[in-house]
Amino acid sequence: MFVIATAGHVDHGKSTLVRALTGMEPDRWAEERRRGMTIDLGFAWTALPSGRTVAFVDVPGHERFVTTMLAGVGPCPAAMIVVAADEGWCVQSGEHLAALDLLGVRHGLLVITRADLADPAPALAEARTRLRGTCLEAIPALAVSGATGQGLPELATALDRLAAGLPPPDTDGPVRLWADRVFTMTGAGVVVTGTLAAGTLRAGQTLHLGGEPVRVRGLQTLNTSAGAVTATARVAVNLRGPVSPSRGDALLTPGAWHLTTSADVRLSLGEPPKGDLFLHIGSAAVPTRIRPLGEGTARLSFARPLPLRVGDRALLRDPSRSAVTTGVVVLDVRPPVLTRRGAAAARGAALAAAGASPGAAKAAPGTRDAVRGDAVPRDAVRGDAVRGDAVPRDAAQGGGLPGAADLLRWHGLLSGADLATMGVTAPPSPLPGGWHADPEHWAGLRKALVEAVTGAGDGRLTVEAATHLLGLPDRRLTRALIAPPLTVEAGVIGRQDLAPPPLPAHLRHAIDRLRAELAGRPFEAPSARRLAELGLAGRNLVAAERAGAVLVVTDGVVLLPDAADRAAERLRSLPAPFTVSQARVALRTTRRVAVPLLEMLDGLGRTIRREDGSRTCTAVN
Repeated sequence: MFVIATAGHVDHGKSTLVRALTGMEPDRWAEERRRGMTIDLGFAWTALPSGRTVAFVDVPGHERFVTTMLAGVGPCPAAMIVVAADEGWCVQSGEHLAALDLLGVRHGLLVITRADLADPAPALAEARTRLRGTCLEAIPALAVSGATGQGLPELATALDRLAAGLPPPDTDGPVRLWADRVFTMTGAGVVVTGTLAAGTLRAGQTLHLGGEPVRVRGLQTLNTSAGAVTATARVAVNLRGPVSPSRGDALLTPGAWHLTTSADVRLSLGEPPKGDLFLHIGSAAVPTRIRPLGEGTARLSFARPLPLRVGDRALLRDPSRSAVTTGVVVLDVRPPVLTRRGAAAARGAALAAAGASPGAAKAAPGTRDAVRGDAVPRDAVRGDAVRGDAVPRDAAQGGGLPGAADLLRWHGLLSGADLATMGVTAPPSPLPGGWHADPEHWAGLRKALVEAVTGAGDGRLTVEAATHLLGLPDRRLTRALIAPPLTVEAGVIGRQDLAPPPLPAHLRHAIDRLRAELAGRPFEAPSARRLAELGLAGRNLVAAERAGAVLVVTDGVVLLPDAADRAAERLRSLPAPFTVSQARVALRTTRRVAVPLLEMLDGLGRTIRREDGSRTCTAVN
């Protein structure tokens, strides 16, 4: 299916043209037909000469309904700009074109309607002039009459060519379906409709709506039930779940999107707008505050979480005006907190350098700590506010988009899943657990670990303590940082050049007794009372752990230093995946020991915990 949105001034014949092409009434409400103008989104479809189906999203042209117009145009890959031959280019013609240009819509048709009422040549010439310098300047144009049928066969052929030239949608990608209509059907429940721009929807699958899971009870496309619908398509989704969606909400593939209440963006027009603003993306219109960062960039804060990705295009609009104020391109959906003096300017410079070739950016004094990266000389995108005409293409497009290297330079450390939800392809990771690190940040962590171990009194620090001290999300990262002069043994990090102090005789005796008791059942950890009887409590236990003589799995669970290695080896004999109960039996221990020991093995990368709580063993050491 091919989906196209109409655009153009009020009463220029958009709905009449759609009606003539499809034989369907796009205006759904009696008031619309009585007043002769579209006030909400209309939908209609027809078959083209090639057999392809084209679906129209018919938007209102009146300035009072610009929010509704943007809701319809936002998710569509192409637009049909309609200009009446007897009236020519008008205010909303320019405002709609400006919105399409700022959204980066590059595919469409220019249609001069009412060719039976006036010579279409003057209106066509003026429209061509207005399109010049925009993303749509080279689109085909033709003249038609919805009343007499003049030019309609040629228009159908042009729509066919347009559909054939569109880039293929990513049908395997994650779903983000912006709801443009929401209603309730007796016996069916809640139904949302929208334009599916990417991915595939299937009956029975689970999606997220507002952070809550919902189940797809049924699907329809063009009034026909379907078991699955692939992009691009108009689709109606019957939902099951305790939700009350509204226009602007999004149905999402679980785990594939980052919901954010703030984002750093590049402004398509250089000067940041002021006052109360709304961000328009997809069918959503969300109150937004703006904080200029300089270099043609800004930080946006939203009244509710939005599923955004790097590269998303959106519009900022002052609700007191009909025209769009500026366009934005999303650069970072997890922006760092800016607290230091000068951090905002440094962040703006770093954002402006996004996508630049390595080495192109020059460091600005005092900026590295604030943004985890280098600043560049000012080269901001500049332009004038939209006043009914489209902006030059270069201003609308802006600079490059951040890649994985940019995001890692800004954030220091991200997982492959983090990068994916942010909309960036993750490179192969040399780090365990699918983690990625900025080289400079990684070198700083390694230096900090050496300093932490050196300053730990006896020159020894447990992996757990080091992980907490460095603020790392995964113990495996701590172990990956260990390199000469550091070494690790039995979960304790030490320095090769600093020998641990010998244990006093009474502690050596206590360790010998513990070893003897665990000889036959190495995972049957003694109780806290028994540890106290052995003399392994308080400071004595801390000293024994630092010396690498015991392994403290968690409070009250103490085993011998090789327990983690022996447990991983024994668990490999189990069929994968295995449960906690199966692991407990294999280790011949209790849940008191098995649960924290498995969690330790997860952190060490020796096991992987699945969503259902079961685990598999890995070869990561």
